[in-house]
Amino acid sequence: MESIKVNIMGKQIPLRVEESEVENTRNIAQYVDEKFRLYRNQLSNQPDSTVMILACLNIAEEVFELRSKLQHQDDKESELMDHVNQKLEDFINDLS
Repeated sequence: MESIKVNIMGKQIPLRVEESEVENTRNIAQYVDEKFRLYRNQLSNQPDSTVMILACLNIAEEVFELRSKLQHQDDKESELMDHVNQKLEDFINDLS
C-alpha cells in the first residue's frame, strides 16, 4: 500500500491505496474536485455540504447512465451471439 494525498476543494485528503491504483485514484480525486468546484461556482450561496451532495448525485447519475448503456450493449451483443449460434446450428443441421 502507498500513502498519497489528494486535494479536494482545497483540503488535502490522505489515502492509502495499492501502488497500481495511485494514478487512477489521483485522476478520480481530480474529477471529483472539478465537479465540486463546478457546483460551488454555480451555487455560491449554498453550504459546502449541499454543493458536495449535489455534485455526488450528478456523478452517481453519470455512473448509472453508463451502466445502463453498458447493459444495453451487453444485451445487444448477447442477442447477436444467440442469432449467430442459431444460424450455425441451422447450417450444421442442413449439412446432416
